[in-house]
Amino acid sequence: MAITAKQVKELREKTGAGMMDCKKALTECNGDEAKAVDWLREKGIAKSAKKAGRIAAEGLTKVAIDGNTAVIAEVNSETDFVTKNEQFLNLVDTVVTAILAGKPETVEEVLALETPEGTIDELITNATATIGEKISFRRFVVIEKTDDQQFGSYMHMGGSISALVVMTGATPEVAKDMAMQVASMNPQYITLKDVPADVVEHERALQKQMMAEDPKMAGKPEKVLEGILNGKISKHFKDVCLMDQEYFKDTKEKVAQFLKQNHAEVLQFVRFQAGEGIEKKEENFADEVMAQING
Repeated sequence: MAITAKQVKELREKTGAGMMDCKKALTECNGDEAKAVDWLREKGIAKSAKKAGRIAAEGLTKVAIDGNTAVIAEVNSETDFVTKNEQFLNLVDTVVTAILAGKPETVEEVLALETPEGTIDELITNATATIGEKISFRRFVVIEKTDDQQFGSYMHMGGSISALVVMTGATPEVAKDMAMQVASMNPQYITLKDVPADVVEHERALQKQMMAEDPKMAGKPEKVLEGILNGKISKHFKDVCLMDQEYFKDTKEKVAQFLKQNHAEVLQFVRFQAGEGIEKKEENFADEVMAQING
């Protein structure tokens, strides 16, 4: 019978085994999930299953560049301690190297990439079992540039935060400065023009409502109110638009001024902070102990 991607995904989530192993187990067991779980346990492949439900909210990010191709990626662990583990560090290096070579488009494609030691998915499963914490690959971006463009990159504290920028007219020093700006100041957009219309409209409606409830605004002409409203919107987005931010090396000037002086322009940027947006939770140690006893 044909094995679906949904079946493989569900078995992988239940056992912590690699995708290829899960597919093989389901094939051997004619799609029977319960029998496939037993098959994996018998083969010793599901040895990291009891860790599959944990939250991997720490980890590292990394930038790698090869010619006109750059990769920024994130690999997660449960604790910050593991980010200093040699096996984990080697795994992160292997992941970004494989992405640079294979240029995949999805996380699933990354996990299926082959390395001399096995697929990325298999390496992650083995690392989870060996290190004793849940290890997971979370996200990545592959960026291509032209010959006349420049990459700038920066990794803070070994990869707790990484930033990658694509620029024109930039020296290596200016490109790195912009990557450091992105890493430290966390802009969301390059300019106000890049903010999605629905985000701007939501802020406009909110500010308009606040102004309507402000007695100081009563009786002002419509044209004046519109000017005040636009000013409030611009001020709100100033901190999240790269060009309007204070330049981190000289807070007396804006990033836009610094770039103009250096005849450079930022075309694109990506910033990853390890664990951002992942909801952390305390472990239920009683359940963990019972899982180990029953496992």
